[in-house]
Amino acid sequence: MTQALYAALGLVAGIFGGLFGIGGAIIIIPALVYLFGLTQHQAQGTTLAIMVAPVGLLAALRYYQNGNVNLSIAVFVCLGFFFGGFIGAHFVQYVPGPLLKKMFGVLLFFISMQMMLGK
Repeated sequence: MTQALYAALGLVAGIFGGLFGIGGAIIIIPALVYLFGLTQHQAQGTTLAIMVAPVGLLAALRYYQNGNVNLSIAVFVCLGFFFGGFIGAHFVQYVPGPLLKKMFGVLLFFISMQMMLGK
């Protein structure tokens, strides 16, 4: 039963990822914390492992097929993301779980306010 719930979570996150370019952080992390009882650190690490292949390959391929991928930008952002992810993953190990959860919530709040109220 639990595997079916994990697969359903992946399906929902995948649909949102395909529709909006989001899913991992906004859908999967809170679900893993609040529905499945993972710590914030475990949820973030698990989500990073989840996103490596399916989002990066299949959804991006579909966008590329429709002319909606700028490869010259993607290559450089990917390089920065690759090394930045390593650096961020190193430092986050020193942040207590409750503080990390609050930091994540604040980030989502500010992003949502900008999306709703910004130009």
